[in-house]
Amino acid sequence: MNQRKIVPAIRTDNITYAVRDIVVLANEVAKSGKEMLYLNIGDPNLFDFQPPLHLVKATYDAMMKNFNGYAPSSGIKEAVSAIEKEAERKGIKNVHDIFVTTGASEAIDICLTALVNDGENVLTPTPGYPLYTAIASKLQMMENPYYLNEQNGWLPDIDDIKSKINKKTKAIILINPNNPTGSLYTKENLQAIIDLALEYDLVIFADEIYDKLLFDGKKHISIGSMNKDVSCVTFGGLSKNYMVPGFRIGWGIVSGRKEILSNYIEAINKILRARLSANHPEQYGIKISLEGDQSHLVEANAKLTSRRNMTVEMLNSIEGISCIKPEGAFYAFPQLHGIESDAQFVAQLIKETGVVVVPGSGFGQVPGTNHFRVVFLPNEKILEKAYNAIGDFLQKYMKKYPKSAEV
Repeated sequence: MNQRKIVPAIRTDNITYAVRDIVVLANEVAKSGKEMLYLNIGDPNLFDFQPPLHLVKATYDAMMKNFNGYAPSSGIKEAVSAIEKEAERKGIKNVHDIFVTTGASEAIDICLTALVNDGENVLTPTPGYPLYTAIASKLQMMENPYYLNEQNGWLPDIDDIKSKINKKTKAIILINPNNPTGSLYTKENLQAIIDLALEYDLVIFADEIYDKLLFDGKKHISIGSMNKDVSCVTFGGLSKNYMVPGFRIGWGIVSGRKEILSNYIEAINKILRARLSANHPEQYGIKISLEGDQSHLVEANAKLTSRRNMTVEMLNSIEGISCIKPEGAFYAFPQLHGIESDAQFVAQLIKETGVVVVPGSGFGQVPGTNHFRVVFLPNEKILEKAYNAIGDFLQKYMKKYPKSAEV
């Protein structure tokens, strides 16, 4: 019997997710028996990081008490109250709504869906987390990337942002600390973004999922704390700071002028109600996580600082690579000099060495530049082996593709 193929929706044509897409190639290489060194997935639990035991116990206790049905659409009361106190600690003023979601990813998806119509756009950091471009494709938003300035520590380029704002621009996305660069934004840079948001009536989407993973005594500044009038949605969650990405627990905090935000808040809540609720028992881990013992962060940041230092030192010692020092999260975004395609480089690297990184083109980058992202969660022994392999491979690669070396 002849049947026509099912045709997928056009909105899926441009959806890519480089972090997971590269795993397809890595899995094929792994079948050959080659030793694999994975520096591609930002999952602390794959390495020597553990969630706080009191978080795990609180969730277990909730399950045993049979809190396994639906939760309120915006989250259980004790979780929402704990997030409200966290907002106060961060200095966020004029908070009008808080909601718990299935990871910060769902919060971001819901808030974009509630705001942006077909043909409108949101300013998206480049390089940036590929979730945002995937959602943009699904919503049929117009692409409107703005660049982070590598020569200025990967801070947002304010002049570039201003030049990209048009009549159909609805919001600006910030990832601070940034994925994939590990940059931490300065007060002056954040203030400049607030000024633009107020001037052009933009909503700020502040992705602060890594706000407690910081190095060198740095302090995180929540942009929502700097101005009580700017329309802002601050995203957070348990995934990274509390080492439970599989729990899929995140949240959004809406702040600013209520008279401006009221209709938007109701639109967000319409979607929250329609999708019923986030994971229920895991929500009982929010209060104890935010208000309990934070000593796991001291240990985690000490490990990450050591691994960050090794990453920067070893990558910068390789001819043809330069790497800006990350100040937060657990990523670095080194630049490759003198090659034509980071995607080709990464594919060959995986095939020949088993070292799995993600090409910079999967995150966006300034045209004419080539990068790759590394995750420095693995221990020093694994990182040393991987970086030595990258250095040896790059020299062979440049000889194999001499035209690339002339670019």
